[in-house]
Amino acid sequence: MKSYKELPNDAGSNIIGQVTAQADRLQKRLASVKHTVAIMSGKGGVGKSAIAANLAVALTLRGNTVGVVDADINGPTLAKMMGVRNATLEYTPAGVKPAVAGLGTKLISMDLLLAEDDTPVLWNAHTQKDAFTWRSTMEVGALREFIADTVWGELDYLLLDLPPGSDRLPNVAELIPNLGGVVVVTIPSEVSQLVVKKSVTMARDVLKVPIIGVVENMAFYVCQHCGEEEPLFSADETLDDAFQQVLLGSIPFDPRLARCSDTGIPYIDEYPDTPASKALIQVTEKIQNFFDEKTQRSL
Repeated sequence: MKSYKELPNDAGSNIIGQVTAQADRLQKRLASVKHTVAIMSGKGGVGKSAIAANLAVALTLRGNTVGVVDADINGPTLAKMMGVRNATLEYTPAGVKPAVAGLGTKLISMDLLLAEDDTPVLWNAHTQKDAFTWRSTMEVGALREFIADTVWGELDYLLLDLPPGSDRLPNVAELIPNLGGVVVVTIPSEVSQLVVKKSVTMARDVLKVPIIGVVENMAFYVCQHCGEEEPLFSADETLDDAFQQVLLGSIPFDPRLARCSDTGIPYIDEYPDTPASKALIQVTEKIQNFFDEKTQRSL
């Protein structure tokens, strides 16, 4: 397979120039970002996006300027979770201004570009069957545009909420070679941990991206009557020892968190004293400490 630069003729499209210019814009945007964090799970249904939304809010409440990229191009959810589903994007000569949630967190998502809730993401092609062949390439292109063409301004943190699958991180690592680190979300289920281990191995051993740590979501629930902690899944299902070593925190199940996600209300701000909010704040502190220590080592 030939690279772009090896193509003898691009039929006047100047594809090489377009790709190079966009890559340059991306690097200029990232130059204004202190820390980049990918949030991944490998498996769907573990509450990763809800965790990502609340970590972004928690970082904002701690005085940081935070941007979020909803990197799930085909199944975007963060615009709804962060209460900006109906926001209108403003286009300027410098780029598109991101949607801004109530507490100041900035967000770009494919959901902000879709006309209706039931509108699917369709790629230009002779038929949608043909589009499938190039879908991965087009998704990476869209993600590159999200980062490069959004007027983020100065950011302390840029979070990228990745779609499920261990194959998604390589695309992000290619776009952001100096990716600051990865937060991995799992649940106590053995099936979830089996899949998530693959994502950890991909990040740590193949891509050499630092693992900030693991978040165990829906780790237990707190009985409303007696206050005791009870396992949400089987009592025999516990977090793998390998995950325990890099555990950032265990988030208890709280139906109010799901309800807040559905209504676009920041759970961590609405219910700051709940066990789940306290655990999320603990995770946020550890993420900040990770980067503070990393900065100290580089001095």
